[in-house]
Amino acid sequence: MSSSSTKSALLGAAFLMATSAIGPGFITQTTVFTQQLLTSFGFVILISILLDIAGQLNIWRVITVSGMRAQDLANNLLPGSGFFLAALVVLGGMAFNIGNVAGAGMGLDILFPLDADPTRPVTGACLSAALALVIFWVKEAGKAMDWFTKVLGFVMIGLTLYVAIASHPPAGEAALRTFVPTQINTTAIVTLVGGTVGGYISFAGAHRLLDAGIRGQDKLPQVTRSSVSAILLASAMRILLFLASLGVIASGGILNPDNPAGSVFQLAAGQTGYYIFGIVLWAASITSVVGSAYTSISFLRTFHPFLEKNYRMLTTIFIVFSAFIFAMMGKPPVKVLVLAGALNGLILPFALALMLLAVYKQKLVGKYRHPLWMSSMGWLVVAVMTWMGVRTIIGDLGKLW
Repeated sequence: MSSSSTKSALLGAAFLMATSAIGPGFITQTTVFTQQLLTSFGFVILISILLDIAGQLNIWRVITVSGMRAQDLANNLLPGSGFFLAALVVLGGMAFNIGNVAGAGMGLDILFPLDADPTRPVTGACLSAALALVIFWVKEAGKAMDWFTKVLGFVMIGLTLYVAIASHPPAGEAALRTFVPTQINTTAIVTLVGGTVGGYISFAGAHRLLDAGIRGQDKLPQVTRSSVSAILLASAMRILLFLASLGVIASGGILNPDNPAGSVFQLAAGQTGYYIFGIVLWAASITSVVGSAYTSISFLRTFHPFLEKNYRMLTTIFIVFSAFIFAMMGKPPVKVLVLAGALNGLILPFALALMLLAVYKQKLVGKYRHPLWMSSMGWLVVAVMTWMGVRTIIGDLGKLW
């Protein structure tokens, strides 16, 4: 692979992971936590960034060194664990993809009123799903996906930067409270970590690198930079959304509880701001549809030659089924999403623990020696996310019945 192709693949992997993280839930979540914590939310973002980097660095490096996808690495370490991990990722990815399709439909309906009832944006959702299918069926699907996520990633960040500036946030106070918070919310920290590197998201970029032929110990410096860049890209979007929301709230703006993020954009920049929100929501949602479908199917492809040969058809079924469920229900199935969210909180610690155990098996990683500080930070993420994930799933299961 040429140097330019390698750089393009590394950047594409970073954007695929970042845009997979930035979905409808990411946008709403950031706005809601800003309402609750105000300037102290900056501290939550800072700590979550450090935990995100620790978790993702471990996963990307171990997968790159081994040259195996996560499910194959897990099965070689502990027979059967890879199948279980794949099942969790695919089921969680499918449930959240229904929400991603819904978000894409809502964003498109803000720009073009395609549906008579904007709360049921079925037409916009189906058109967005069709576009995602086009990306996977072009001859160079990997390059098309890289290009698509890069362009829309820059669009999202650029437009949100404009709204953040227009809202005139108290930047000095936000910077101070990022390091000296007046309140600390551990649930918010774990929620942000789970929303950034939880579920399928942390594997999106790592599996993309393998597909691009980037593997082996000699590639680790480049992979490390790509991994950190992915987290920083997603975090840049989080920070801009935080500042935009903070500026509106600090100036006395009242957010619509049914659409808090849309309120921020509209109050900060008027009707133009609301159209910008439509673009950002659609871009965030459609890139998450692409990331979810790609990564979920990448967990199945290696189990049988038939699956590898027909991965495009599997991806098509995955996206079409997500759109079909949303079209039938008119809105994301709340109970399914709640349960998927709870399970998603457990995927990261389970998968990360497997990666951290695998890195000490010479038959899997050869003569590679994993840095002790990196392993220690990884196990810290496992412990914290397991504790909060178990608390969440017990609470959420209680809400379902």
